[in-house]
Amino acid sequence: QLVESGGGLVQPGGSLNLSCKASQDLFSLYTVGWYRQAPGKQRELVAAITASGDTISDDSVKGRFTISADKPSTTVNLQMNRLKPDDTAVYYCFARLVQHVFWGQGTQVTVSS
Repeated sequence: QLVESGGGLVQPGGSLNLSCKASQDLFSLYTVGWYRQAPGKQRELVAAITASGDTISDDSVKGRFTISADKPSTTVNLQMNRLKPDDTAVYYCFARLVQHVFWGQGTQVTVSS
């Protein structure tokens, strides 16, 4: 249902793009976005976009991360700029509609010099 791509190792201040390809049903109806989980920490919401195009994001990434949806490819993209070491985590794509939640397999993002 959700196929993630992107991630990897980047230096502080660099950029990465994460992509989450969703099935047509999920893309059309669900809120899709990204959580992340750093070692020893709880999973936290990074950003999400609703089926109508409204977006939300955590204060820690505002002004640096941008979430967007591409209808033809049913893909949600997370463009991450000015990355910091604190952004290091496994990033999980999710799709939610009320109590129904789907998860991607997770992709590692490491910000280090």
